[in-house]
Amino acid sequence: MSDRLDITDLVTALLHAIDQRDWSRVRSCFGDTVAVDYTSLFGGEPETLTADALIARWRALLPGFDSTQHISGPVLVSDRDSDTADARTAIRGYHYAAEAPGGPLWMVAGHYQIRLCKTAGIWAIDALTLETAYQEGNSSLPAFASERAAHLARPS
Repeated sequence: MSDRLDITDLVTALLHAIDQRDWSRVRSCFGDTVAVDYTSLFGGEPETLTADALIARWRALLPGFDSTQHISGPVLVSDRDSDTADARTAIRGYHYAAEAPGGPLWMVAGHYQIRLCKTAGIWAIDALTLETAYQEGNSSLPAFASERAAHLARPS
């Protein structure tokens, strides 16, 4: 029971940390490498990245939104063995940028499939797959946010 609660808290903490742009907390949720699959949303191929590289991508995008809110449903945990587990949760990711041409809101609905491993008694995410069900709103908002984030990151 303790592992299930720890995993549920980890998934929830990740989503809150992303929305708060608490990058050190985001980093603490991952192992050293992460198998990432956002192909259902963006196309391309699944990839394996260092956690730092994944977070660098998010840092290059998410500050370009005025705000984000990632809302999950209950986290279902299934143990593989004592040191690995799978978790699944429904997700809605709301992304907002007031000044964006084409509208301020982009929402992605679907499920996260998450694989976790336990090292030295600590759970960490080592695979993250988004299974997109649908999107609503301005699907050009990520490009706007990326450009805006790059501008914000430039020294004045």
